[in-house]
Amino acid sequence: MIVGAGPAGLVLGNVLRAADVGCVILERQARVHVEQRGRAGFLAPAGVRVLDEHGLAGGLLAKGQSHGTCAFRGEHGQFELNYGELGQREVHTVYPQQFLVTDLIAEFLDRGGDIRFGTTVTGMHGLDGDSPSVDCLGPDGDAYRLSGAYVAGCDGQRGAALRALPDGAARSFRRYHGVTWLALLAQAPPSMEAVTYAVHDRGFAGHMARTATVTRFYLQVPRGEDPGEWSDARIWDELGTRMRTEEYGPLREGPILERTTVDLSSAVSVPMQYGRLFLAGDSAGLISPSAAKGANLAIMTARTLAAALTDALTRDDERGLVGYSDACLPRIWHAQEFSHWMIDLLHGPAGDGEDAVFLRRLQRARLLSLRDRRSHQDHFAENYVGI
Repeated sequence: MIVGAGPAGLVLGNVLRAADVGCVILERQARVHVEQRGRAGFLAPAGVRVLDEHGLAGGLLAKGQSHGTCAFRGEHGQFELNYGELGQREVHTVYPQQFLVTDLIAEFLDRGGDIRFGTTVTGMHGLDGDSPSVDCLGPDGDAYRLSGAYVAGCDGQRGAALRALPDGAARSFRRYHGVTWLALLAQAPPSMEAVTYAVHDRGFAGHMARTATVTRFYLQVPRGEDPGEWSDARIWDELGTRMRTEEYGPLREGPILERTTVDLSSAVSVPMQYGRLFLAGDSAGLISPSAAKGANLAIMTARTLAAALTDALTRDDERGLVGYSDACLPRIWHAQEFSHWMIDLLHGPAGDGEDAVFLRRLQRARLLSLRDRRSHQDHFAENYVGI
């Protein structure tokens, strides 16, 4: 039983079906919602390789765009890093997550998978026994219980899997980074080829291409900000100020399709398992969007869990399940460390106090080091693209 039809749950389900392992995916939202839900769009080479190895990369290989540059703007000026020519010389593939999810759902159904949309998991039982079960509430209000050999929790930090953990079964390491983004999706072509990070005294702004007609933008705002207070005109005006369009040229504007706030926070569950419940994706480790690691970590943890479950169910070999947390956590913590570094790089404190000014000077020093030092650039590239 797999709870959650995001990248982790769908990759897990597809790999299990390819190994002829039966499974059911339970998803709280309707299919149309899941397939239209906008999320990250940067896939790292390791994640692409996993998808390709398991026959899940047809859409992204046909329609995804290779991307290997990023730019930084600020009072120091602007510089661009061709990270595809640095470090391990690898690039991202830009493919909006909703497109990937749509592909994975279709493939799972083609492989004979059972996916139940509009189904809420209301409880879990017997997780420390031989036959765990899950209580379900279907879209028509029908209640029933499913039993199986294992449960995979892929339903995020607010999902049923984490709620089902007994007190003391796992420790959740959490951090709120003190930064909130207004996340925007604009019906507008990209204004520049590179992902662009703008550092400004008014706060961070970001530009990330998604498709030829849609662009993702971010604006740093105070925590608790109401997205509804931001009109299209106010958004474009603030983006223009922070991205210094008077110096570098205008943005290509269009209607704002989506606006929501995101509090940058991180969480890691240690261990990622309890009895016959195993956590993957955001359930196991929530990471801030500052370094585009979330979907990639979901793919990697799902691949590891799928191999372990296949060994247990087809070969009666549970060594992979026993060592699942130990296999995944170093990668998760490494990604968390780089994400935290990116947050510090991009967000300086506001105000004219001595501490704020000091920290902004450190921020500037980091940016200049990244601009001028090849060793720093190689380190950035390896971590930015790698996991």
